[in-house]
Amino acid sequence: MARLHKFLAATALLLTLAVPALGLDLDEARTQGLLGEQADGYVGIVASSTPELEKLAADINGKRKAHYADIAARNGTPIEAVAALAGKKLVEGAPAGQFVKTNGGWMKKP
Repeated sequence: MARLHKFLAATALLLTLAVPALGLDLDEARTQGLLGEQADGYVGIVASSTPELEKLAADINGKRKAHYADIAARNGTPIEAVAALAGKKLVEGAPAGQFVKTNGGWMKKP
């Protein structure tokens, strides 16, 4: 499990980067309060949805899911456990001012 934690920590930064989709990337969308990190390891749309945001979130989440599946297969761990651990790290590591979603719903990190 320590190996899994170390691997996730090393790749968490990579997961925060995304190829620009229609001029908007993950960093910009998070900074603008449009997308936020969720405890389940995936990004979500914070407020009003647009086709551009839906596409960006779907692209990012598809890449994350594939990455989580690869880690899970290599470590004999359920994908949900890998995603939850990544989600915990991404929510905790989100900078102040960005939105995160936990059991209590969306909140702006102080």
